[in-house]
Amino acid sequence: MSTARKILVTSALPYANGSIHLGHLLEHIQTDIWVRYQRLTGNQCIYVCADDTHGTATMLNADKLGISAEDYIKGVRKEHIQDFLDFDISHDNFHSTHSEENEQLLYLIYERLKKAGQISQHDVDQLYDPEKGMFLADRFVSGNCPKCNAVDQPGDNCGACGATYSAMELGEPTSKLSGAAPEVRQSKHFFFKLSEHSDFLNKWTRSGTLQTAVTNKISEWLDQGLQDWDISRDAPYFGFEIPDEPGKYFYVWLDAPIGYMASFQNYCANQTDIEFDDFWKPDSTCEVHHFIGKDIVNFHALFWPAVLTMAGYRTPTSIRVHGMATINGEKMSKSKGTFINARTYLNELSPTYLRYYFAAKLSGGVEDLDINLDDFLQRVNSDLVGKLVNIASRCAGFINKQFDGKLTRQVQCDLLASFSNQQQQIADNYESGEFSKAMRSIMALADMANQFIAEEKPWILIKDPSTKDRAQQVCSDGLNLFRMLMIYLKPVLPDLAQKAEQFLNCGELQWSDLAHHLTDHRINTFEPLLKRIESRSIEAIIDAGKSHEKSAQGATTSKDEAADPVEIDIDTFAQVDLRIARIIQAQVVEGADKLLQLTLDLGDHQRTVFSGIKSAYSAEQLEDKLTVVVANLKARKMKFGISEGMVLAAGPGDKEIFLISPDSGAKPGMKVT
Repeated sequence: MSTARKILVTSALPYANGSIHLGHLLEHIQTDIWVRYQRLTGNQCIYVCADDTHGTATMLNADKLGISAEDYIKGVRKEHIQDFLDFDISHDNFHSTHSEENEQLLYLIYERLKKAGQISQHDVDQLYDPEKGMFLADRFVSGNCPKCNAVDQPGDNCGACGATYSAMELGEPTSKLSGAAPEVRQSKHFFFKLSEHSDFLNKWTRSGTLQTAVTNKISEWLDQGLQDWDISRDAPYFGFEIPDEPGKYFYVWLDAPIGYMASFQNYCANQTDIEFDDFWKPDSTCEVHHFIGKDIVNFHALFWPAVLTMAGYRTPTSIRVHGMATINGEKMSKSKGTFINARTYLNELSPTYLRYYFAAKLSGGVEDLDINLDDFLQRVNSDLVGKLVNIASRCAGFINKQFDGKLTRQVQCDLLASFSNQQQQIADNYESGEFSKAMRSIMALADMANQFIAEEKPWILIKDPSTKDRAQQVCSDGLNLFRMLMIYLKPVLPDLAQKAEQFLNCGELQWSDLAHHLTDHRINTFEPLLKRIESRSIEAIIDAGKSHEKSAQGATTSKDEAADPVEIDIDTFAQVDLRIARIIQAQVVEGADKLLQLTLDLGDHQRTVFSGIKSAYSAEQLEDKLTVVVANLKARKMKFGISEGMVLAAGPGDKEIFLISPDSGAKPGMKVT
């Protein structure tokens, strides 16, 4: 009997600058399928991730909202965790790079790199935004690629040819923050001596850790010669400050991959049988697998293994790279409604559908994955509803109604052996990431099961007393075939598998259960397991995306122009997030005739809102009063400060303005439905 493997798995850390979208979900669903397969077969597989929180973008986003960066990333992390949970992503731990564990590991690794002579420092020319008064991180500069001359490329990596470079090399650079032409100024920076690791990386990247296509791409970069890696940034910057270097911060791409280790260390702190060093020591027999997109290969396949080695840690067992997600053959587009957030999708459809569709299209390569929405609807309805669930629904009714829910004492269908014979091939496909091949094999088996039932015609057999026993046998065998299919599909469809386990009354299915069948066994009453996707659900998702884009762009209308109200549909209205808030402070705004500045308590955080209700209320009247706030209204910069929402009031105006106030039983943070 083989020994269970000990495996640590990570997905790339989503950046804390926005909501989870279908691009993130492609990677996390891919990772989760592989993780669930490992667990199903009896291996110990720990799945950790975290929010990537540091950098200039986080700082600027928080500034726009008038809150601290720490409060900003807390809110984002809470949203990310819920989205992943609702898509059945089985993280064992979802942490943050802005954590004590990450800070300590970062300082430890930095000190080890210094002692090993791997850190250098020298003055560099940098792009400086004279209007913003700050040095520009690479992501806030765009220009022409120095290699292929593609226009409007970011400051570190060309999306057209894949080349890496510094922002200083861009042609015609422009600041994304102000639109100004940046100035060149000097600043002291710190570097990791990546150029010294070419020999090691030439061998390591050819060791089988990477897919062949990725190895070939890395070889191009290695042949061009590696440059030392700038690991520092200048203040102002949200991140960890470099020890004894005031005003200098570690670049986010140094502490982000360390976030994998930090999240695992945080997980280990709450476990009694798992040791951090067992997985990360240089001679570890455990496995570490990173799942990432092809856009960040250079950080994971060059910088990361070199840093780990010089800091005294093991390198990854594998880096599994996937392509990007497109929709209907194009990049996701907000204007077309195809930049689809996780929550927008979940408001209309079950995660089961998307998990299956991704699995049906994912290979072990790095090709982009296109989400064709017509194909999505047809494939899910055909495979999951028309084939898979159909087997259970065709057989269960007869067993429940005619045989008191009881299966036969033995199985007789030759197909059960055929299903079992596919076990190794399907297992190999899961292991290698060839999920689409596994799905094709499984659906071919589902076709065979449906053909068996159609040829036996239990609905006819049940009518004749002499063939009624045969009807029970056919349906019992059919449900055993369905059970085997659900075992094969459980890594992809955990929610559907759980419903099947409940219906079959069989306990938690494991891969080893393929070796035996349900006989002389009572099932529970069958309930519909999955409904068909309706085209209107997909249309609603697209419409919601377009509505979100229009509301984000904003529009101003004068009183004279607003004669007729604009109609909205229920889907648009459902996007408005109304929350209970308590007014903990109200202040008169100097220089404003109508405004009061309200400090609102929404349960888990506070906000500032400017409201034009001064003519109807004194500041003293409002304090400790409950009200309703539009919580997802985009923050608005006003003359007197930033307003982070809108409180609801009614009335013709002047002194007749009535703040909407819920009953005293309401609590701050409650959603208004």
